Amino acid sequence: MSVIDYFRRGAAASAPQTKASAAGPVISYHSAGRVVWSPRDVASLTRTGFAGNPVVHRAVKLIAEAGAALPLILQDATSRYDSHPLIDLMARPNGAQGRAELFEALYGQLVLTGNAYLEGVAAEDGAPVELHVLRSDRMSVVPGADGWPVAYEYAVGGRKHRFDATGPRPTVLHLKSFHPQDDHYGLSALQAAVQAIDVHSSASGWCKALLDNAARPSGALVYGAADGGSLSSEQFDRLSNELEAHHMGARNAGRPMLLEGGLDWKPMGFSPSDMEFHRTKEAAARDIALAFGVPPMLLGIPGEATYANYQEAHRAFFRLTVLPLATRVTAAISAWLQGFTGDPVWLRPDLDQVPALSAERDAHWARVSGADFLSAAEKRALLGLPAEPGE
Repeated sequence: MSVIDYFRRGAAASAPQTKASAAGPVISYHSAGRVVWSPRDVASLTRTGFAGNPVVHRAVKLIAEAGAALPLILQDATSRYDSHPLIDLMARPNGAQGRAELFEALYGQLVLTGNAYLEGVAAEDGAPVELHVLRSDRMSVVPGADGWPVAYEYAVGGRKHRFDATGPRPTVLHLKSFHPQDDHYGLSALQAAVQAIDVHSSASGWCKALLDNAARPSGALVYGAADGGSLSSEQFDRLSNELEAHHMGARNAGRPMLLEGGLDWKPMGFSPSDMEFHRTKEAAARDIALAFGVPPMLLGIPGEATYANYQEAHRAFFRLTVLPLATRVTAAISAWLQGFTGDPVWLRPDLDQVPALSAERDAHWARVSGADFLSAAEKRALLGLPAEPGE
């Protein structure tokens, strides 16, 4: 038995020392043992945002697909692995998905809802044999007396399943974005961009309505009775129905109108300022891109000249949005899997294989290689490489 094993057994045999936040019991005073419901309607936000808005849809797809396409490496303090059970698990996490599909769903849930849940299917001992992404809108946190989650409840229709979150091997990993006013759920970019999404969607609806009416209000029918009277209800309804059936919509554009006695046609049109609603739409699209951290140039938003060229915008997108997200997610997955295996290994993105960062990578390698005052071990550490055996 090694010295490390000896001290581990001694620590396990001694009385456990409990450490917890003093604010935990206050947080859980009204919610201990009960489901903490999300304060937002995730399904509605996802439906109107991701499924109903092209800018949101493209922004989320860009982040999720770019994060899922990042090559991953597995290493510990001394070596980088070419073959390992965790590498095989990531390559084929379950029978229906590969690595790219799993991580795209994981990043998509995290960006859209602010929360992502990863389930590990494992035996009594050892690493999980399958990984599954669970839908965030179906998952609820069940906090304990100390404020920390003791279970996660997954509900589909009228059926529920509770995952135990206690112990060293929790079957569910909860990833969440920072939320300043919620102790259990993360803040999604959709919530921050909801007003811009509404403006953009309303502008698109306004444009659709204009196209349906030949991009202008047809005009006004003025009834000029000699005695100063007005149309009867029956006459008004008949005229309205006739206009709607024969003179409104794109298919009736330019169709001549036959007027009866006493009716005069006054043509109308929008002023140039009224027709500039597209500027409002473009401004809302920029706000949406800002909330998701995607350069507007990558979304095809016209008039965007913040970046000198497309390559610079692409590099900024990876540096400021994709890499911080992927690094945080892979670090959390590594720490979670260590609870199953006890192996001190971790996953991280391989920046040397990201084409968007090739210029930065070449410059960094050149600087480190030319630093004569650094030892070989120090250079390897600066480049993120494991130490060579014997160092």
